[in-house]
Amino acid sequence: MIGYVMLGTKDLARGGKFYDAIAAELGAKRLMEDEQLIVWGKPGHKADFTLTYPWDQNPASVGNGTMVAIEASSKEQVDRIYEIAMANGASDEGAPGQRFETFYAGYFRDLDGNKLNVYYSSMSA
Repeated sequence: MIGYVMLGTKDLARGGKFYDAIAAELGAKRLMEDEQLIVWGKPGHKADFTLTYPWDQNPASVGNGTMVAIEASSKEQVDRIYEIAMANGASDEGAPGQRFETFYAGYFRDLDGNKLNVYYSSMSA
């Protein structure tokens, strides 16, 4: 259902390095970039991720209640992505762990304060 996700940034180069590390763990790469934005994804995959300077040229801000969820292939990959995020300057919003019987997740904020979740669900396995 989701075509792509776009988050605003205050520093595209800094944010680009942060998301390059997470994308690499997921087998994704930069598909498109210019001075306004960077798009990551897997060739042929419909859902991509974009980091951009806001198009209205106002400062980027974090939406209250807004969160992007990244699906991992295993609990171990959740742990790795969370550690990659922490090592690249993320702030902790909840270490990886079992949240519900079928849902394992970790939460963090990126360098601009955007909230992300990396999760594995045995319901989609």
